[in-house]
Amino acid sequence: MISFSVIIPALNEEAGIGGCVAGVRALDPGVEIIVADGGSSDRTVELASAAGAIVVRAPRGRGPQCNAGAAHALGETLLFLHADTALPADAFGILRTLLADQAIDVAKFRLSFDTHDWLLDIAARLMWYDSLLTSYGDQGIVIRRSLFERIGGFPDWPLFEDVHLFEKARALTDISVVPAEVVTSARRFRDNGTIPQLLHDFWLWLQYLIGVSPHEIARSYERRGAELRQSHVLGG
Repeated sequence: MISFSVIIPALNEEAGIGGCVAGVRALDPGVEIIVADGGSSDRTVELASAAGAIVVRAPRGRGPQCNAGAAHALGETLLFLHADTALPADAFGILRTLLADQAIDVAKFRLSFDTHDWLLDIAARLMWYDSLLTSYGDQGIVIRRSLFERIGGFPDWPLFEDVHLFEKARALTDISVVPAEVVTSARRFRDNGTIPQLLHDFWLWLQYLIGVSPHEIARSYERRGAELRQSHVLGG
């Protein structure tokens, strides 16, 4: 039987990490669950451990955190999952059926959001297909360890590490789409507005496409986040 290691990069996710780990465990008690913590200052580590996850400390950034989790993983198939994303029912049964085809080495789930918003529904449906613009870590990344090691894992980037992993994998094989939906949080869109956030995300992607360093993009992203949080405080 195919063995799985679920790797969850986390940073200050105390509000949801326990539920995320418990949700994965409920789907399959036998899977290995690793939370790769990037230096949380809240109770993320404590709550992840209490929920039954193995906690690995890593330098901050999803790329380094995912690589650190993978280095400790024992499963032959790795599933990288964001802390605010929930897997579908029977996810592992579906994956075992899919991966019984030895030609399939990497896959992502279909995407849905935890809110009813027609624009987000359209955006999510577009991401059911694989392309440079439509494959991200929010959808969950399922990859055989052999391919993960062959392509050198994730780059040590704070953003777009998922896009680059898919790029490297796509150069060697097709990206399969799991016929089931993950549900991911729409909190950024609720907080910042659907259209402004979609436009900002597209602007970040364009910067990546023309070769701006992901580290510089991340700094710009964090500055905008700080400005938005401050404006919410002042507006409240």
